[in-house]
Amino acid sequence: MIERLTRRGLGVVAVARGAASLAALAKANQRVLPCVADIAADASIKTIAAALPGPVRMAVHGPGVSVAGGVLTVATAALAEAVNIKVGGLLRLVRAVDERLGVNSRLVAIGGHYGFEPSAYAAAAGVANAALVNVVRQLSLAYGERGVSAHLIAPGPADTERLRRIAADRAKLQGVSVDAVLAAMRAESSLGAFTEPGQVAWAVDMLLAPEAAAMTGSSLMLDAGRRRGLP
Repeated sequence: MIERLTRRGLGVVAVARGAASLAALAKANQRVLPCVADIAADASIKTIAAALPGPVRMAVHGPGVSVAGGVLTVATAALAEAVNIKVGGLLRLVRAVDERLGVNSRLVAIGGHYGFEPSAYAAAAGVANAALVNVVRQLSLAYGERGVSAHLIAPGPADTERLRRIAADRAKLQGVSVDAVLAAMRAESSLGAFTEPGQVAWAVDMLLAPEAAAMTGSSLMLDAGRRRGLP
């Protein structure tokens, strides 16, 4: 994603808690400005705002939440933490960049298909991403008069270490192998595929087009056909 944005000539302020990972990003790409901040805490608002060198064309919020288990076993505190990171984190990021936004600026949240298609095995992701859908719609209403649009990208699962932890939890409950669970997850998609990170990067890049303003408040599904419900 960073590579796509910098190829447009944009600078990227990368925000994360880990200084080492940010330093590696900045070393690999001179257009990356590292900003060490914890988006789960209100103190990050001032830290991010102070790191911004100029106008903000796009703010992208895409943190993951911990694998907290299924709805029958998840700790209620884990649900609150997930909402704080996903929804609270998005609002903190928006408040940090607010004064730097202009006409055709974009607010982009990366959620997940579990917010639309609940699973009994991914409670935290389902609750937090469902709340994110509503907040993105609220932001689209609040920022519309300023010509700023808000978007949600909802990818399906990618074959990552995090997904394999979710699969391991499901496998334990079902008494089957992790590979069997991963195969079933692929089968949940009409394409029989997981979403690739590059596909999410493409969607973020595409939202920079002026025509994308017409989608404000909408959700862009990149789930390879997992969503079954209407609308």
